[in-house]
Amino acid sequence: MQEKLAICLLASEVEPLSKTGGLADVAGALTRSLHRAGHDVRLFTPCYATIDRAGIEAEPVEGLQGLSLALGPNHYVFSVLHGRLPGGAPVHLIDCPELYARRAIYTSDPDEHLRFLAFTRASLEACRRLGFAPRVLHCNDWHTAFAPLFLRTVWAREPLFRATRTVLTIHNIGYQGIFAAERVADLGLAPAARELLHPGDLAGGRINALRHGILYADLITTVSPTHAREICSAEYGMGLEDSLRARGAAVSGILNGVDYEKWDPRRDRYLPRHYDAGSLAVKGELKRQFAAREKLTTAPEVPLAGIVSRLAVQKGIELMFEALPKVLDERPLAFVALGNGEPRYEEFFSALERDFPGRVRFHSGYDDELAHWIEAASDLFLMPSRYEPCGLNQMYSLRYGTVPIVRRTGGLADSVQHYEPALGTGTGVVFDDFNPGALEWALNTALDLYAQPAHWARLLRNGMAQDFSWERQVGEYVALYRRLTAA
Repeated sequence: MQEKLAICLLASEVEPLSKTGGLADVAGALTRSLHRAGHDVRLFTPCYATIDRAGIEAEPVEGLQGLSLALGPNHYVFSVLHGRLPGGAPVHLIDCPELYARRAIYTSDPDEHLRFLAFTRASLEACRRLGFAPRVLHCNDWHTAFAPLFLRTVWAREPLFRATRTVLTIHNIGYQGIFAAERVADLGLAPAARELLHPGDLAGGRINALRHGILYADLITTVSPTHAREICSAEYGMGLEDSLRARGAAVSGILNGVDYEKWDPRRDRYLPRHYDAGSLAVKGELKRQFAAREKLTTAPEVPLAGIVSRLAVQKGIELMFEALPKVLDERPLAFVALGNGEPRYEEFFSALERDFPGRVRFHSGYDDELAHWIEAASDLFLMPSRYEPCGLNQMYSLRYGTVPIVRRTGGLADSVQHYEPALGTGTGVVFDDFNPGALEWALNTALDLYAQPAHWARLLRNGMAQDFSWERQVGEYVALYRRLTAA
């Protein structure tokens, strides 16, 4: 029987406590899966004012109340609460109202870097005071990326951390935690330890948190194998490609998993009826109900395309500006969009709704129930991303029998295979080039397949048979941890 591992996870957001993106989903799901597998996993996250403490039965940890923390000239007082995620996995909350009782999880306040430097240091100090000796410290994104360097410097003589090995997961390389080099004292490092900071960045007047995680973590992962290769290139590396390439085989990718307890048409709590690959007539009925609710006037046999997305440059929305109106003009198609973000994208979808009354609906914002309905009722799901570290909606779509139309990048390339009619293989429609013509080709290809019932049925069955569960993906993390701790 293999030894159970002691794992400390640091994350700036955790579903269901706090969430702005995929990091929260991964942190929550990975912690729960590791806990179910019997590992001693402790998750640390900031105690934001929006967190429902009673809902997770959060209680003060004895001996970890009113602790002082100094980061150079900055002094804070923090406490630690202990609670349980759904399923029983333990979570520790770093409570410091001065830093975390704000209107939003992330801010543009001048002390933003300090909020997460303090969180990282407080979490490690809590482990020390609890006597918890993690074999693996798993930090996530820029917010906790200084943890490996802190272990090498601040806690270099701490016996409890002598055998600790570090993993940094990059969920979105576009956010790097850059602050002014003149704030170097905020790191709380001894003058000799400052020599470990990246000299090129210092010369440029900046300190890059994410870069230091890349430099000093024992292993670096990102959320799909293809994206792990992409971020080593100038096109996707966002200025960190040289540091990533220098780490060589220490950089790898593990595809995110899906929470099928929430995202599965066989049990979806938002749907009045459930279905699987053997009862797709129910999906058709849900589509009719949804169309009536959304006041779509197209006939039931007209294909419905959907999108649920942040409306940001990353998501490739501009490719739709030309391609989508053209296809709507030329072919029978209905379309529904849910999301918010940059005004130009919201204005595009609003104009599209006006130009194609009864065929296009746009909902600004986010609504969890509506997101589930779009996945269940749509025939096609659009994800023409400029880059996509992993993506989850394409994996949701496969389970719901909704054919994803994706660009071949990042996790989209790793989770969707282009359908080959001659072989009957593949799970979606995949295009390569980032231009409107490529998206138009993909839409027309999908509509042509929709018009061929035998191929369409095969395509849906192929997709619904895919398994991206966390129960499968957590094994890859455990294997990574074991390789690291055995080295």
